[in-house]
Amino acid sequence: MNAPANRLIGMARWFRRGPWETTAMGLIAGGIIMLVQPLSIDLYSYSFVTILAGTIGYVVVSHFPE
Repeated sequence: MNAPANRLIGMARWFRRGPWETTAMGLIAGGIIMLVQPLSIDLYSYSFVTILAGTIGYVVVSHFPE
């Protein structure tokens, strides 16, 4: 194989759906935990941004190949 083909194979390993979907779902779950915890107003204030980042990440990752 030539160098561009090897590079594409290497990139395909990074852009698989499974691990990225798990990360995005973990980010969404972390944002929900931040939203409902009663201890820190700082965590609460960043919870919406965290949930939004996880949701956008999930939508993008859902277009990756399996």
